[in-house]
Amino acid sequence: MSDSASDVVIAGAGPYGLSTAAHLQNVGLDVRTIGEPMRFWETGMPEGMFLKSEPFASSLGSPQPGMRFTDLHPGWRIGQPIPLDTFVGYGRWFAAEAVPQRPDDRDAQVVNIERGRPAGYAVTLSTGETIAARAVVVAVGIGPFAHIPDELAGMPSWLVSHSSAHRDLALFAGKEVGVIGAGQSALETAVLLADAGARPHVIARRPEIDWNTVPAERRSLRDRLLGGPRSGLGTGYRTWLWAERPGLVRYLPEGTRRRIVRETLPPAGSWWLRDRLDERVRVSTGRRLAKAVEQEDGLALTTVDRGGRRLVTEFEHVIAATGYVPDVTRLGLLAPDLRGRIATRFGAPVLSRDFEASTPGLYFAGLAAAPTFGPVMRFVHGADFAAGRIAHHIIRRIPRPRPTAAHLAGVLETDASHR
Repeated sequence: MSDSASDVVIAGAGPYGLSTAAHLQNVGLDVRTIGEPMRFWETGMPEGMFLKSEPFASSLGSPQPGMRFTDLHPGWRIGQPIPLDTFVGYGRWFAAEAVPQRPDDRDAQVVNIERGRPAGYAVTLSTGETIAARAVVVAVGIGPFAHIPDELAGMPSWLVSHSSAHRDLALFAGKEVGVIGAGQSALETAVLLADAGARPHVIARRPEIDWNTVPAERRSLRDRLLGGPRSGLGTGYRTWLWAERPGLVRYLPEGTRRRIVRETLPPAGSWWLRDRLDERVRVSTGRRLAKAVEQEDGLALTTVDRGGRRLVTEFEHVIAATGYVPDVTRLGLLAPDLRGRIATRFGAPVLSRDFEASTPGLYFAGLAAAPTFGPVMRFVHGADFAAGRIAHHIIRRIPRPRPTAAHLAGVLETDASHR
């Protein structure tokens, strides 16, 4: 396939990629968004899952009105969990309305990004096409950063997997399955395993399982004053700051930012899941992983409690619901030479106030930006801020062409469709 050129290539079509594309679409730049919209959300999350975020905090970002989750689903209220399929449908509706894609780009993936000659970047797709891009936005989501503890690393996939590897948990029906973790992903995976006929056993390092409280749809003035405002990450004055003003988080000392990311919304289960975690699910708290040994029909997992007592439990499979850790070295789509030029701290890229890496014209959105901008970048709610900042910076760097009559007509038609 012949080479082509574009102003901006966005690698990824999840919430952050689609939001950035929406912010760039009407400014006259040539933007290529690569990937099937919401693919990871459909394939990397289990069937039957619900979102933990509230409806008002589950919107993708767009400069145009009428594109929020609650615009498509106006009846959804606070305290009403959103099914995974409903959110995926919203993301694809958003893509169809706000992010025009070439048909080939939907089925493609970015397989290599390298420095261009004489400037910019050369972006190679799985179709064989190479795009000369003036700017690139890496919005690959959380998938590449799935974290498996060292004690389980190296085990074959038929024995150990990450929670993001499973869409259909029915394949574990009748099996003894260990689930490592204490957060929503671990607890919901265990419940869905039980629903599918498996025998799940949650093993958590935390001394006890924590649960989020039921959100109040209406709050009294006293509650608002004492408890703080509501935000995309919950209630509280500091929580509001991390959620709604992530640009300020970047100016905090690095150690403070890392602590905020670690401690804001620590592992806990959603209130609506509590009654479903019943006697079908065995739960062992206060235990840390020590060793895993492969056996003929599974693996033996050794854990240690706070008193130093060791316990060996046999499983047919273990699912690590142990989160995601941003690490540039895990991004195989970055050419080795380019990867080596990106300044990092603890594996994550060092970003400017505009999400730009140390290599000009290369931007990172989503989880990779959390060490710089705080915990909201772990959630959909951060997509609008990230997209706006990135788009504004790209527009300043790349001169916009004079709009043609056809382009102006398209803009007017789009505006009219949203009235």
